[in-house]
Amino acid sequence: MTHRIAVLGAGVMGETLLSAILSAGHPARDLVISEKRVDRAEELREKHGVEVTDNATAARGADIVLLVVKPQDVPDLLEEIADAVRPGSTVVSLAAGIRIDTMESILADGVAVVRAMPNTPALIGEGMFGISPGTFVSDEQMAAVVSMLEAGGKVVVVDESQQDAVTGVSGSGPAYVFYLAEAMIAGGVDAGLDPGTARILATQTVLGAAQLLAGGEDTAEQLRARVTSPHGTTHAAIVTLDERGVHDGVRAAIAAAAARSAELSGPA
Repeated sequence: MTHRIAVLGAGVMGETLLSAILSAGHPARDLVISEKRVDRAEELREKHGVEVTDNATAARGADIVLLVVKPQDVPDLLEEIADAVRPGSTVVSLAAGIRIDTMESILADGVAVVRAMPNTPALIGEGMFGISPGTFVSDEQMAAVVSMLEAGGKVVVVDESQQDAVTGVSGSGPAYVFYLAEAMIAGGVDAGLDPGTARILATQTVLGAAQLLAGGEDTAEQLRARVTSPHGTTHAAIVTLDERGVHDGVRAAIAAAAARSAELSGPA
């Protein structure tokens, strides 16, 4: 079954999801995106062949409405489209920190609301989405949302109470990987490599390690232990990381990100 999908917000993530959904085979005639700027709207029409209009017009008649705007803009956007979104439609918010009950309080009864936390690898179709259903979401609607977001990566369904943890692990997670890669490159340069070679070595190592972890049944701990021979080079590196408190630091960083997410969400 083909759903009419409205993407409200034509920024980087909005256009990324639009492109991913089109690439997954969804017909352009059943996609619409909102954009106020005339030049940007024309660019989107020419590039993707979809309808470009205002928020309320885009939302009217859509089966799924994607909110891809800044968190502070979500309440006003919901007020703008509240009369246009029909009961039975599904509103999916990708804005961090906006609670389901906040959205449901603005929209009409019967409008299904799904809260989603994306991350930036969705830009290349390798994103991670943690999603939570609201009060009125049916199994069929949830399946449609999962199928749509899988065009941009992988999807896990969690209770909304776990959204802060999702934010800490995957929402902010790409930054941790970039931080590690940054340190690996700098360490390579310190050891005598030129920056370009150090970047290639670090980047491919991170990529390959991630694929090993994703492609097998072994845990991260098992994979790490397998390449850490007693008294070898990797052992020396891991001992140093432990002495510097890196493992505990990463866990503390995730806890801090989750706590900040909870602060931004406000009281339950």
